[in-house]
Amino acid sequence: MSPLPRVPARIGQRTLLLTTAAVPLTGWALHAVALHKQLAATKRDPLTGLLRRDAYTARARSLVARHGDDVAVVMVDADHFKRINDEFGHAAGDAVLAAFGARLTTWAGPRAAVGRLGGDEFAVVLGLPADRRERRLEQLVRLLRKPVVLDDGRMLDVAASVGAAAADVIGARDLPKLQRAADAALYDGKHTGRAVLAAAAHTTVPSINGRRAGRQGTATWGRAA
Repeated sequence: MSPLPRVPARIGQRTLLLTTAAVPLTGWALHAVALHKQLAATKRDPLTGLLRRDAYTARARSLVARHGDDVAVVMVDADHFKRINDEFGHAAGDAVLAAFGARLTTWAGPRAAVGRLGGDEFAVVLGLPADRRERRLEQLVRLLRKPVVLDDGRMLDVAASVGAAAADVIGARDLPKLQRAADAALYDGKHTGRAVLAAAAHTTVPSINGRRAGRQGTATWGRAA
């Protein structure tokens, strides 16, 4: 039987060197992946999966610049959220917030900026041409009114107030102005079951950090919950 051919020593050493070098590189790669996941997690609200305020704002500004007059900012508040927490418990409240987050993401699509701005307050920035605006906002209101199924099988009736501001109506392509107008429009239609599209006059409503002055939590709003 013929002996097996010998591998030249220099090839064996080269292979060993490459293998040895790959070990720390692999470790760093795994560390980099873990770090990337950690950084990505800091941009998203852990309950809803939506963007936190800083990440939302960066993405929203980019979309405002990209879509021009077709851009719209939509502000959303869960209706009677304190009563839900008081009567059904915080687990039920969390279920409502998570459901709203999923519904807003589905409605807005992958190219939008969808953020949780704190508590039961959400914002969406997306391209929304005038000829589709009314129909899409009505669709959102209906979607947010669908009952939420709790872990124990109970059906919880929910609703949300919705205000929107469009750049072509407001006459500005400025995120703070659009958010201020959308927030003011939301409060004009609070608990009415309909979305309100802001007019130019809504930009003059006194505000703090882009929200109507006097609104609960206005003075302390910094980052998303």
